[in-house]
Amino acid sequence: MENTINTESQQSDHERSSLINLVYTEAKIPTLAVKTMLEKVKEILPQIAANAEQAEQLRQVPTENIKLLKAIGLHRAFQPKIYGGLEMSLPDFANCIVMIAGACAGTAWAFSLLCTHSHQIALFSKQIQDEIWLSNPDVTASSSIAPFGKVQEVEGGIILNGEYGWSSGCDHAEYAIVGFNRFDTEGNKIYSFGIVPRQDYEIVDNWFAQAIKSSGSKQLKLVDVFIPEYRISKAKDMMEGKSAGFGLYPDSKIYYSPYRPYFASGFAAVSLGVAERMVEAFKEKQRNRIRAYTGVNVGLATPALMRIAESTHQVAAARALLEKTWEDHKIHGENQLYPNQETLAFWRTNQAYAVKMCIEAVARLMAGAGATSWLDNSELQRLFRDSHMTGAHAYTDYDVCAQILGRQLMGMDPDPTMV
Repeated sequence: MENTINTESQQSDHERSSLINLVYTEAKIPTLAVKTMLEKVKEILPQIAANAEQAEQLRQVPTENIKLLKAIGLHRAFQPKIYGGLEMSLPDFANCIVMIAGACAGTAWAFSLLCTHSHQIALFSKQIQDEIWLSNPDVTASSSIAPFGKVQEVEGGIILNGEYGWSSGCDHAEYAIVGFNRFDTEGNKIYSFGIVPRQDYEIVDNWFAQAIKSSGSKQLKLVDVFIPEYRISKAKDMMEGKSAGFGLYPDSKIYYSPYRPYFASGFAAVSLGVAERMVEAFKEKQRNRIRAYTGVNVGLATPALMRIAESTHQVAAARALLEKTWEDHKIHGENQLYPNQETLAFWRTNQAYAVKMCIEAVARLMAGAGATSWLDNSELQRLFRDSHMTGAHAYTDYDVCAQILGRQLMGMDPDPTMV
């Protein structure tokens, strides 16, 4: 992968020790500004963790969590500075999401998307950006970008009808980004995105899931919704630096990039945060685990020690791979180097492989955690469920990603059926 760096050489002994021991609250803090954000996140983690059970019952992010996160300004991570945004680098943002995920995966999942959608909006026309943020710079958007809707071409835009599922965090968003297919004069599909204000769609409460319950990934129902052209962008243009918003912010270090790597960045960060918390929670439980029938301390027996050792190594490897990948995003932006096809393939598939490792590490620990870990009030069973859900998204499906990278490595054209 081009322009990678040796992150190990830049770490202090303390940072390397923190990585090995997986103290996720001691994430690397490369700059003073980011240190402030990370420490602000750290301060609100106890409240978010305390709300985790309630969040699962609500099946959406508690309003209190949203207020806490907005109060520290994290929702402005990828918003353009002209509207009061922070334009954070991807490594800095991802470390914040990792920390939040250790407290509540659903909150981290939904809120990371509310943040990353601002990066995508910044690639749309200036007109829609002004419409969204000039009157209220705290506005965010959820999304559902699979092309479920039915399009009718009309003067000045389209009429869209459709039911759009999996819109994480939609209860707390003022807009939604939806996907659909238009067709050119020759009948070819043009995969596109449109931005829709909250009053133009209904939220259907159909989010009944077994994991990441608090993401509130409900359905959006659109009936005869008009979307004007200035709120529409071709997906291909957003991946090739040809969208209406590309180049609007020449001094920025994060918008010289396709939308997709930022859109999907939170998925692996959540998986890593869950896995790192699972390592700590497992150690906490095992230190005093006594087998009921024999009275023997099995928590410190050889099998338990072997499980914690291997999972610790595996999660550390996942973090190292993700940190290198996120740093590569940052370097590309700083040098205004638009990623080529090979780089994009590695960016995506590195994240999916890291998720795969995190899931394996969590599953190994859960298999040796004992029957009480499966009780409803056990944090471990929630972490186990949430971990596996992080690998269920289309972007983190490693069966798909392995094929994408394999084709790239062998010089084959991308398969258009694998997005």
